[in-house]
Amino acid sequence: MRAIGRATSAAVALLALLVGTAAAPPAGAEPPRPRADHRGTGDPADAVNEAARILTAETEESGPGHGGHHAELTLAMRDLFLARPELGFFDSVRADLLLARPTDGERDTGGDGYQGESDRRCGRRICVHYARRGVDAPSGDRWVGRTLRTLSAVWSYEVGTLGLRPPPSDGRKGGDGRFDVYLAELGARGLFGYCTPERRVPGERFAASGYCVLDDDFSREQYGAAPRASLRVTAAHEFFHAIQFGYDFREDPWLLESTATWIEERFADRADDNRRYLRYGSVRRPGASLDHFSNNSYAHYGNWAFWEYLSTRFGPGVVPRVWRRADARGTAPDDYSVEALARVLRDHGGLRDVLASYAATNLDPATRYAEGDRWPHAAVAARLRLAPGDDRTRSLEIDHLAAAHVVVRPTRDAPQRRAVLEISVAGPPRRTAPAALVTVRRRDGSVTRHPMTLGPRGDGRVRVPFGRARVTSVVVTAVNASRRYRCQRHTLFACAGTPVDQDQRFRISARVSRS
Repeated sequence: MRAIGRATSAAVALLALLVGTAAAPPAGAEPPRPRADHRGTGDPADAVNEAARILTAETEESGPGHGGHHAELTLAMRDLFLARPELGFFDSVRADLLLARPTDGERDTGGDGYQGESDRRCGRRICVHYARRGVDAPSGDRWVGRTLRTLSAVWSYEVGTLGLRPPPSDGRKGGDGRFDVYLAELGARGLFGYCTPERRVPGERFAASGYCVLDDDFSREQYGAAPRASLRVTAAHEFFHAIQFGYDFREDPWLLESTATWIEERFADRADDNRRYLRYGSVRRPGASLDHFSNNSYAHYGNWAFWEYLSTRFGPGVVPRVWRRADARGTAPDDYSVEALARVLRDHGGLRDVLASYAATNLDPATRYAEGDRWPHAAVAARLRLAPGDDRTRSLEIDHLAAAHVVVRPTRDAPQRRAVLEISVAGPPRRTAPAALVTVRRRDGSVTRHPMTLGPRGDGRVRVPFGRARVTSVVVTAVNASRRYRCQRHTLFACAGTPVDQDQRFRISARVSRS
């Protein structure tokens, strides 16, 4: 592989030895246990193996723009940094090699070490480093300047406009205290860019400085898009990760990735690169939990739409407010992701009602989002057609922080006007935070929503018009807004916890009568 070929034969031999030695603990030995505050999962040695696998891999495709595998490298490097204090000797050496900066040359056996001399171009707050020759060298000084200008604009928006705290200084690493970004050839490995936490902030347990690596040209051949557009979305996304590491590098992965993907929409709206992920997240798949994260899916990227929904209703400052609640520095609250979100939404009706409204909005995204007419619509769990006297029931099982929709339409022989649809919901107990909302779509294009009040046992009822001359459909949206977890169970959900209220049953009944 090209990445390995850059190192000297001695370094390659050392890395091969370390990879083989550290793959498993000695016979009879127990793997190190994560710390009580560890929000990651698995054996710490797995973090070394995963980062090494992604850094040294090359895609079979032409790159990320042509369907290549999208690797979760920033999160893998975060997990590696998080696991490093718990690693044995050999794995610690491997971790140091993988976390090395490209300007460390042959020490950076992750594949980004520059061949020979490098240079840098700096602005007031950011320095862009680049190789003078070799595969990592950009096509010319113009691209270096464009990268620096783009990153400076990203800083101005994320720190200046949104009021987020800038990434912590790294002291004099990279030459001085300015934030460092390195250019390297990443497209062949299916990567756009990544950021790495590197050093804990003095006096803070969970805040870290770091650096970022971006592709050296974002060529259209590799990425399938205009280079400037790919640069803008990647710079916004990855720099936001560097900001996040200064708040709490342990934070839940869904929050890290969904908010970083949301920032793309705010900074580089025209690129629309993040639109590709909507079909994997809660817009298209309402049954997927909001805090879902998986290395085998893109749901956490697609859930950027939730933050866009909040931003259109309450302003983009809602995202910085959540991060301030999640902040671990000093006397900050240090809430975990869903806890921080729920506390911020207390001033806006509460997480349960907001989640129900969000789910209902995704039935027709054009009604809320500026570009919603090009978004996918929410999938429907069940469809019913009812005439007078009909009484139908559907049972649904809904996971935490997820929803399901049942669409009811009048039959052709239903009354033209004086008909009423009675909806009954038998949901789980109130302590599990169930919600239900009924949306009536009229033939004149208008839409009305009827929040349903559910009692202590989760039961509720509402009556809405159903004459087919006026109503095209009625949609019942059932929501499981539970945020109860058994935390620190080494999962990829919020607080690394096990959700208490999965598969909650909702029984939805619909009956038509004449008014």
